[in-house]
Amino acid sequence: MAGWVRAVAQSGDRAAFAQLFAHFAPRIKSYLLRAGTDDALAEDLAQETMVQLWRKATLFDAAQAGAATWVFTIARNLRVDRFRRQGGAAALQEDGVDMDALADGAPEPAAQLHALRMERQVQAALRQLPAEQVLVLQLSYYEDQPHARIAERLGIPLGTVKSRVRLAVNHLRRLLAAFEDPTP
Repeated sequence: MAGWVRAVAQSGDRAAFAQLFAHFAPRIKSYLLRAGTDDALAEDLAQETMVQLWRKATLFDAAQAGAATWVFTIARNLRVDRFRRQGGAAALQEDGVDMDALADGAPEPAAQLHALRMERQVQAALRQLPAEQVLVLQLSYYEDQPHARIAERLGIPLGTVKSRVRLAVNHLRRLLAAFEDPTP
């Protein structure tokens, strides 16, 4: 998580932000609902929290708090500010939720190690693919571009894009076949 926040801070990495959004937005909304916020406001505050994460990612300091704790603190502060603006006394009360217990939901160290190993294996396998196959995979899977748009962008036939994706995926499968999942 901290790495994704750093990627957003350093280079405005949209893929990292998408991962953070997918992970945190539903958890933030759930936290806000448990803290007594109504559904519509919880949705708004969750969205606003993610906007603040994007804008203030450079302020994140992993030495001070974990990424999840930092994000949930933003959400709580936004909730308190909203209630204060509306004159609600509820904003001044503690919500009684332990941020550290709620926040992370991060994978266990063994799962994190497995994910890191798998990522390195995939990167090594990608380096063995022809450049044109890597490009269509990147556009298709990382940038989530439809095949027709890739064909238009690269100036190649749609069938060629589909063939390159299929060949690349099959090649990756063969290269990664030796990689076994040690987690249950």
